[in-house]
Amino acid sequence: MSRLPHLPHAIVTGGNRGIGREIAAALTGAGAVVTVLGRDRATLDQVVAAGSAHFSCIADVADAAAVSAAITEAAARRPIDILVANAGVAESAPFAKSDAALFRRMLDVNFMGVVHAIQATLPSMRERPYGRIIAVASTAGLKGYAYVSAYSAAKHAVVGLVRSLALELAASQVTVNAVCPGFTDTDLLAGSIDNIMKKTGRSRDQAVIELSRYNPQGRLVAPAEVANAVLWLCSEGAGAITGQAIAVAGGEV
Repeated sequence: MSRLPHLPHAIVTGGNRGIGREIAAALTGAGAVVTVLGRDRATLDQVVAAGSAHFSCIADVADAAAVSAAITEAAARRPIDILVANAGVAESAPFAKSDAALFRRMLDVNFMGVVHAIQATLPSMRERPYGRIIAVASTAGLKGYAYVSAYSAAKHAVVGLVRSLALELAASQVTVNAVCPGFTDTDLLAGSIDNIMKKTGRSRDQAVIELSRYNPQGRLVAPAEVANAVLWLCSEGAGAITGQAIAVAGGEV
């Protein structure tokens, strides 16, 4: 049976809501010491108060110095064994209306946020007897979707990073993987639903059906299903799994 080693310390970026919060709770429940990292102190405090994490740190993942300081703070409590680079943001627009600033925003958070977290965590993790790096990408990192070219480009970059870094670290005890959820029932998706309603005049239920049709199972993915995939990749039994981009999407990819 796959299990975590004794009391690993896990960092979850964007761990104050949605998929990140679910991942934090799953790791806590499996016996990890969990630190959640995010920008909003109030929601981070809620996660800790609810018992879904043990500690929290404030940082914007787009700010390399802030991420480094937060992870240094967390590592001072306990060395870090697991990094789940989950923080992300999505904006949609036709390519013709996607300016350089939009592409920069998507890359700064969704790609460079992963880079910053790994760069701050990896040096000390390589000295540990066990290490797991997991980036929460998206099916948009494995295929294209209309009207999210900037977001999709950033998520494709994450998958490329994971595959390359896994090869660099293959002889070490650190594995590097990506989990790629399809449309998942979170507050982040709520923005896409509102956008569909605004542009098409459809009801909320109709907008959900529109997004669910991408999934061959005909539904939205549950955050807990993504968390379960992450938990498995963190387990001792997944030591031979590295460089993979695992879709959690009902067969869409």
